[in-house]
Amino acid sequence: MDNVIGLEIIEVVEQAAIASARLMGKGEKDEADRVAVEAMRERMNKIHMRGRIVIGEGERDDAPMLYIGEQVGICTREDAKDVCNLDELIEIDIAVDPCEGTNLVAYGQNGSMAVLAISEKGGLFAAPDFYMNKLAAPAAAKNHVDIRKTPTQNLKIISDCLGRSIEDLVVVVMDRDRHKGLINEIRQAGARVRLISDGDVS
Repeated sequence: MDNVIGLEIIEVVEQAAIASARLMGKGEKDEADRVAVEAMRERMNKIHMRGRIVIGEGERDDAPMLYIGEQVGICTREDAKDVCNLDELIEIDIAVDPCEGTNLVAYGQNGSMAVLAISEKGGLFAAPDFYMNKLAAPAAAKNHVDIRKTPTQNLKIISDCLGRSIEDLVVVVMDRDRHKGLINEIRQAGARVRLISDGDVS
């Protein structure tokens, strides 16, 4: 990936974060998301690239969005052949969440962030807008935990890797109705649960 593109992508994330930060504590989560999206899109459209959003945000909750399939960058314009060197065209896939943790911004809490990942074209899994299971574990459990195993099995693996009992483990889980079964299983296995309202990426 071109180093210049990488530096410009950092500015994309920075602009989204700055835009939404101005609404911190104002109770306006949708507006925080909207300004982050607009700032991200505006900055991406100034980069000499042909970008495609493969993981977007907003379709599920009617929020403003950088939608899946949206083309961004100077080289997506109709006059691209006049403004871009098509022989050296950089094509990238992009995953975004311009304001991850909109409630956190709205209520002045820690943990919100602008999220963006890029790869060469075809390098990111083009995911539709649906919920996925996620698993994060301490470094000691690397290559041992497995998202396909049950929470109980993974808790046992983590406890073995850390040399601690399951009762000493605290598991962070998003406080959502869809996680009731997961929470119950974690507690039945003996671990404790720390519920968070938002900000699972951070």
